[in-house]
Amino acid sequence: MSRMSFVPSLFTVLNLFCGFLSVINASAGNLEPSCLFILYAGLFDTFDGIAARFTGTSSRFGVELDSLADAVSFGVAPSFILYKFYFYNMEGFGIAIASLIMIFAALRLARFNTQLTGFDKNFFSGVPAPIAAVTVSAFFLFYFNKNFNPQVSIIFAFIIALLLPALMLSKFRYDTMPKFSGNAIKQHPVKFIIVILAVILIAVTKGEGLFAFCLFYLSTGIFRGAKNQVKKMFFKKNNPEETSEEKLKLKTPH
Repeated sequence: MSRMSFVPSLFTVLNLFCGFLSVINASAGNLEPSCLFILYAGLFDTFDGIAARFTGTSSRFGVELDSLADAVSFGVAPSFILYKFYFYNMEGFGIAIASLIMIFAALRLARFNTQLTGFDKNFFSGVPAPIAAVTVSAFFLFYFNKNFNPQVSIIFAFIIALLLPALMLSKFRYDTMPKFSGNAIKQHPVKFIIVILAVILIAVTKGEGLFAFCLFYLSTGIFRGAKNQVKKMFFKKNNPEETSEEKLKLKTPH
């Protein structure tokens, strides 16, 4: 085993620790730190993948540890934030609604691990759990009862709590994060342009643009799925065999 094999796991453990700190802060009623620790967890989750590729130390152990960390940081933590800062006053119903992101994140991670072999590296099937968690974090950090009035905040809280779990287990295709290399830039120039624009947007708006970018990313999979369905319905190519059979039926006397 390489001497550098501990580096990716170190970032994964930091991801897990940030998820734990998010839950602790949320339980104490500290909204901003609890949301920020999810964002920090997302950064460490990105770095562990980069470190694994850079050191050439990807392993099954790392994959399983990453999923366990993600289940806490991007499943338990955002669900607890939803419960603590809005759904707590709805008793059992609020608990059930708030728990959906945690439950579906765990299901998604389990599905992802069983499909590692042969999956398309350019696309995810369903919204990645980190994106769902960051969406929750950005919403509460910048918009809940802030940029949004209470009525709009309530609507968005319900939409986020119900839509994100559904999208995580959906079959909608979502773009993966492009690797920063010369070859990757040539193959996926549009992805890099979008990433650069997103970074600029987030920096200029002092973080507020993060929620808008998350909504944009969520919409891409929905739009792609709707477009494919329209193509199947209205632009489906005729099967030559079916066409021949139809012509034969027309010629054959009834």
